[in-house]
Amino acid sequence: MCNLYGHTSTQEAMARLFKPNEVVDRLGNYEPQPEIYPDQLAPIMRAEGDQIILQTARCGLPTPETYLEGHAVDRGVTNIRNTSSPHWRRWLGTAHRCLVPLTSFAEPAGKGKGNVWFHLAD
Repeated sequence: MCNLYGHTSTQEAMARLFKPNEVVDRLGNYEPQPEIYPDQLAPIMRAEGDQIILQTARCGLPTPETYLEGHAVDRGVTNIRNTSSPHWRRWLGTAHRCLVPLTSFAEPAGKGKGNVWFHLAD
């Protein structure tokens, strides 16, 4: 997943994605977030039994211990490329997965050129 994305649709629009399933909205008064970084709370959708739960969470997983030496704080990892690593295995099951609703995402445009934003035309 990219490390910069945005979400500007409504809670009702997110819930409509899963009709006729029951969606439990735990977001409260959600404000649109045009720029979301990994350290920020943002909407996610996860399964809990037969229900879909709409709530906030932060993106990322704990950093492998070998990369934490000399660091006082674990800022987490947001991109996992080696899913065969034993460190990640415990989080790869469906109990630890969610959907991240978004309306746009950004990719770097090149050194010193900022970001290019992508979104659906409609």
